[in-house]
Amino acid sequence: QVQVVESGGGLVQAGGSLRLSCEASGSMFIMGWYRQVPGKRRELVAATVNSGGGTNYADPVKGRFTLSRDAAKNAVYLQMNSLKPEDTGVYYCGATQAYRDYWGQGTQVTVSS
Repeated sequence: QVQVVESGGGLVQAGGSLRLSCEASGSMFIMGWYRQVPGKRRELVAATVNSGGGTNYADPVKGRFTLSRDAAKNAVYLQMNSLKPEDTGVYYCGATQAYRDYWGQGTQVTVSS
């Protein structure tokens, strides 16, 4: 059974930085991070496609967040800089392989003003 394990998150002041880590138990075609706030749908933050498929960022995080991938570890890392209060939410690591989606348990990121 595929497992997706996240770490990182927490409370930070506006302008600060956090790093999220995610590791899957197997090779994944797509891996990325998604954010959800109460009453709204889960939305893409950044995701990358394996084998040189590129990385996609949501417009609000471009230039501030960087997604990196370690294929050997089946892991992705989200470096979040210049954090803003509107970045607050539960961040989920998502992974896709063979047309199936897998999710981590979610980690809270809170940015105080």
